[in-house]
Amino acid sequence: MTDSGLAPLPASDRPDIAARLRDALLAASFTADGLLDLLGAAAYAALARSETVPALRVTRGDSPLETLVRLFLLQQPVPHARVAAVLPVEEALEAGWLTRVGGDEVAATVDVRPYGGPGGEDWFIVSDLGCAVGGAGGIGQRAEGVVLGVGGASTTLAGITVRTPVAAALDLGTGSGIQALHAAQHATRVTATDLNPRALHITALTLALSGAPAADLREGSLFEPVRNDETFDLIVSNPPFVISPRARLTYRDGGMGGDDLCRSLVQQAGERLNEGGFAQFLANWQHVAGEDWQDRLRSWVPRGCDAWIVQREVQDITQYAELWLRDSGDHRGDPAEYQARYDAWLDEFEARKVKAVGFGWITLRRTGSAEPVVTVEEWPHPVEQPLGEAIRAHFDRLDYLRTHDDAALLDSHFKLAAEVVQEQVGLPGAEDPEHVVLRQHRGMRRATKVDTVGAGFAGVCDGTLSAGRILDAIAQLVGEDPVLLRDRTPAQIRLLVEQGFLEPVR
Repeated sequence: MTDSGLAPLPASDRPDIAARLRDALLAASFTADGLLDLLGAAAYAALARSETVPALRVTRGDSPLETLVRLFLLQQPVPHARVAAVLPVEEALEAGWLTRVGGDEVAATVDVRPYGGPGGEDWFIVSDLGCAVGGAGGIGQRAEGVVLGVGGASTTLAGITVRTPVAAALDLGTGSGIQALHAAQHATRVTATDLNPRALHITALTLALSGAPAADLREGSLFEPVRNDETFDLIVSNPPFVISPRARLTYRDGGMGGDDLCRSLVQQAGERLNEGGFAQFLANWQHVAGEDWQDRLRSWVPRGCDAWIVQREVQDITQYAELWLRDSGDHRGDPAEYQARYDAWLDEFEARKVKAVGFGWITLRRTGSAEPVVTVEEWPHPVEQPLGEAIRAHFDRLDYLRTHDDAALLDSHFKLAAEVVQEQVGLPGAEDPEHVVLRQHRGMRRATKVDTVGAGFAGVCDGTLSAGRILDAIAQLVGEDPVLLRDRTPAQIRLLVEQGFLEPVR
């Protein structure tokens, strides 16, 4: 397969050769752990910054692992004899994984990056030369149709995805196939789509080299390749969400105006979900002058879906334009052309009255409830990945709160979530704190202020007593009317349950 300006790809219809290559890579410890052991933390981290000199220095020997690092990660020509001692070299040449260069040397035709799965699996992500994170090419100038490897966005989406056994999963805009690879571990059937046929070819290589089942690969934009009668239990997408003045690069620019691509993706996902199914996306959205950004995002949520939308970062329009101009390598080219492209970005934003761009996560869940719950919040603070289980639990708590009025809430039993601590803030020596904070050390790592009643209530929740009986005991201790305390406290309990500080005992 050949794209203009891009190297031919290995054959995707030779699973036998992919399996032999995989065995050879594993035998040489060409794994995420093996790389860290060989390179050391400093050189390993430098690769993630596209700096290859430390890794080149460490791999001057002729061990099998050093040979593979130079070949697939650093894209250096390696003598044929050295490669033959590690890989089935003639078969790899025949299938197009390697090519002859110079006199008696061979070179890789694709990036192959070891990647550790969530269960300790040893996987391999294939991408175009120089386009894996840690690849020798770094950022540089990227051609149209290029397929990138694993980046921060890919791993973020993989980490937030709900991982429960499902019958059917859909990966929209599969790229190098990392989301499809994850989904194959817990979905009976995986469908992967992409507008770029080269990406589908590389996804097939990633799955084969990782020893995963093949996916149903379909070419087309967004939901176009999906039949009208098809529905899924899980939909994931790391779409080309960059808001740019024109679609120059398939892997990042959606080709629609503003944030319309992300909006369309979210709005169309609802009808493709089975009851209880999840759709999870990374997205950018515009902050438009005169509009509330949270209301803007609420308008995207399709009918019949609960939603949890988390804004992780906001950039002003100049920061945003500079980020993506650097991503494409424009800052390294002609200064006049760089300035013209920068101006074009700012012109586009000004025409749309965009003052900033937000980035974050969008999770939908198909619900049969007559009153779906839509939560839109800003949370730029550190979280604990993977978050998939915390996200699933969030929607379970929504179901619980939706079906329990205040009376039922007071009859319920709760326990304090794991690793929640209490902090008291006040002047040294003061008899009473100015306020009390409950803080999570897991999941979203939230912190919330509570009053003395809320702190006392949370502190004794071990599932033994009902909420009402705990409040009665607190009322007696503080000398408050128990009826009044029962009336005013359920709202605080609901918030603590919603945010995951308290867990219902079922």
